[in-house]
Amino acid sequence: MATPSVTASAHGARDHARAQEGTRVDAMPLLPASGWPTPPEGVAAADIVWAETVAGGNYTHKVLARGTELRLTDLTGDACAHLLLHSAARPWERLNVADTVKVLWNAYLGEGHLLLSDQGRVLASLVEDTSGRHDTLTGTSTLVRNTARYGDGTPQSASPAGRELFKLAALKNGLTPRDLPPSVSFFQGVRITEDGTTEFTGSAGPGRSVTLRAEQDVTVLLANTAHPLDPRPAYTCGHLRVLAHRARPTAPGDPLWEATPEGRRAFLNTADHLTAQGIA
Repeated sequence: MATPSVTASAHGARDHARAQEGTRVDAMPLLPASGWPTPPEGVAAADIVWAETVAGGNYTHKVLARGTELRLTDLTGDACAHLLLHSAARPWERLNVADTVKVLWNAYLGEGHLLLSDQGRVLASLVEDTSGRHDTLTGTSTLVRNTARYGDGTPQSASPAGRELFKLAALKNGLTPRDLPPSVSFFQGVRITEDGTTEFTGSAGPGRSVTLRAEQDVTVLLANTAHPLDPRPAYTCGHLRVLAHRARPTAPGDPLWEATPEGRRAFLNTADHLTAQGIA
């Protein structure tokens, strides 16, 4: 006679669930985030507002206040952080990759780059970058492509598509698939060759990071999935560390604000928008 499962009754299931309290795995959020054991240099533990390790093939999301700095770290050299940003109060204002590239005259993300909305305002600025391998050209993977390539692209599979994970993250923030524009990707590079074709340049190696600063309250959606152009036959994606802390937004006179005429105009557009609301 088989031994009854400990979760066969409601009481047994409750006791089993409660026994898991305090158990940690490699990839999960840390609550509270202020308990993170190694704050960035110069950052007080109490100022950390988001601390999480995201496994390959998974996603996360958070609403961050204006001025918050978000550091993404590729722990293994195989992470690929696909990112979308929405204005937290006005989700119809969202990351516009085409304007981000066009207005700033540069398709290759790096330190000093601004992530712009379709309203010509700054959603976030890229204040530090030790990777240099990013992508504004390809977007994330899709269900059809991953199913054709790996055999499955659904969120629960071993090869989830980035767009499918974005749908789940969006739903948890009151957004729908129509609210998901093309994304940018960090840690797996793509460049355009002389003949106009795309070239996958891959990772700069483990431990590389980027730091973004929220220039207004933003909803952050992240999908950590294999890059669509990664030539490796197996679905490959490593752990991504997410760490955010309170800081201050870019202000007039800061080097980043004054770096280019286009950037200055985008910051002025942002300041005008926030000032009218009594925020800045």
